[in-house]
Amino acid sequence: MSESARRSGRRSPGVLEQEILDCLTEAGRPLTPAEVRTHLGGELAYTTVMTTLARLHKRGLAEREHAGRAYAYRVASDAGAAQSIAVATQMSRLLGKGRDRAGVLAHFVADLDPEDEQLLTELLHGLEEDRQGRENTRRTTGE
Repeated sequence: MSESARRSGRRSPGVLEQEILDCLTEAGRPLTPAEVRTHLGGELAYTTVMTTLARLHKRGLAEREHAGRAYAYRVASDAGAAQSIAVATQMSRLLGKGRDRAGVLAHFVADLDPEDEQLLTELLHGLEEDRQGRENTRRTTGE
């Protein structure tokens, strides 16, 4: 948490979302916003927790079910994918804060271990093949 956030008692949205996802994962069962609030220490406003949970649901990171007059939330069925999406979202946010995107990416890539570098290369090649396939389909179908 940043110094200004610590002084104001506020978390950044990405940090709060991750804390809530961690809470839902650890619980191993659906939790209502009130239960999540209690698990996180009770200092957050109920509406803050509820809004964050609704945002996570909208993005596909959490599933919900009726629990009386409220909803109870759990991590999306594919917890690994949900975690990957959450981390990627945080990485994108951080990248957006840098003034020199190319520099940030260059330093990130330079610090990768060889296995992650190879994986990134494979993912980029796959992405390029997908784009070329979609472009060929558009040309063929006249879209």
